[in-house]
Amino acid sequence: MKITEFIKKELQGWQPYEIGGLTVVLVIILMNAFILKDSSAAIINAICGILYTIIAGKGKISCYFFGLMGSGCYIYLTFKNALWGNMFLYLLYYIPMQILGIFRWKKHLKQESCEIIKIKLNSKQRITLAVFGFIGCLISIVLLNYFNDKSPIIDGITTFLSILGMYLTVKRAIEQWVIWGVVNGLSFIMWLNLVIHGTKAYSTVLMWGAYFVLAIYFYMQWQKELSK
Repeated sequence: MKITEFIKKELQGWQPYEIGGLTVVLVIILMNAFILKDSSAAIINAICGILYTIIAGKGKISCYFFGLMGSGCYIYLTFKNALWGNMFLYLLYYIPMQILGIFRWKKHLKQESCEIIKIKLNSKQRITLAVFGFIGCLISIVLLNYFNDKSPIIDGITTFLSILGMYLTVKRAIEQWVIWGVVNGLSFIMWLNLVIHGTKAYSTVLMWGAYFVLAIYFYMQWQKELSK
């Protein structure tokens, strides 16, 4: 497929209010960065992160290109702020999983729209996921507390749930948006607390807030599509 055809298919299916909402969020991030003199890494991470989330919600494979760029910047930010759980999560898991996601999604695309075919977990899979998630979060909190993480409880929960969320993203399951909603809400609180105590990462706070809203929006959109 030619690059022009690929771009054209990736832009199919966008609603005017989605384009408008994306534009408003990006303008707010850039204005905020200019006024408050935010770090370059935080700005790039926020822009790539928003683009990744929206394009992933639209079921387009190009989301992973923005995801990889944003992940590199986020690794730098978490390293500077001693958030070891999030740092190793992105470095050792997110980046490899996003590369895997490109190949996995490529096998499950609708021919006419190049969007992924979405799925829903059964009851047994959901219960297994919930039990595994609870145990994993407890272990993560204990480990991060041992290594003097600045925010062991929130960092531990978001780290392990993000592992499950990324797995479900690659799997194309709607349940990912429930997990991302929890992760994004807690991450917003964690980064807001860091900014209050002097960290220059205002764009990152805005990014997590936007992620939270997008998780709710795309859960409803995927549910609507799957109900058909």
